[in-house]
Amino acid sequence: MTAAAAKPDLKASLMRPDQMPSVDRGGGNRTIPLVTRATGSQQMLTGMTMIGPGSAIPWHYHDCEETVLVLEGEGFAEVGEEVHPVKPMDTTWIPCNLPHRFRNGSSEKPLKIFWVYASVDATRTMVETGETRPVSAEHARKSA
Repeated sequence: MTAAAAKPDLKASLMRPDQMPSVDRGGGNRTIPLVTRATGSQQMLTGMTMIGPGSAIPWHYHDCEETVLVLEGEGFAEVGEEVHPVKPMDTTWIPCNLPHRFRNGSSEKPLKIFWVYASVDATRTMVETGETRPVSAEHARKSA
C-alpha cells in the first residue's frame, strides 16, 4: 500500500476516550474532544458528548456541516422545526446555519453522541444569545 500526497510531518493518532479528559458543558453534559488541530487535523473536528439524564444541549447552529451518531441512550434530535426520536446507531446530517439541539429522553441514563464537523475551525452560535465562538475554544475550558 502506498501513501499519496501524505504530509511527512503529520502522524496518525489513536485516541482512547476513556483515558482522556472531558469538558464540563453544564447541566450534566460533558464533551471529550477527539480529532482536533492538536492531533494534527487540518480539516475536521470530532468528539463525543454525554448529555446528562433529562438534559439537553442548548439550541445552536454551526458555520459548517455536522453529522452526529448516537452511541448510547435514547433521546431527541431537534433540527429546525422537526423533532426526531433517536436511539443507538441513528445518524443525523445537519447543514450549516440550521438551528438544532440534542435532548436526552431519559431521566436516568446519559445520551452519548459522536459528532463530526466538516471544519477544524467550526463555530457554534447560540440561538438564545447570538454569541458565536470557535467550537475548539469550548474544549479548552473547564477540563476535568
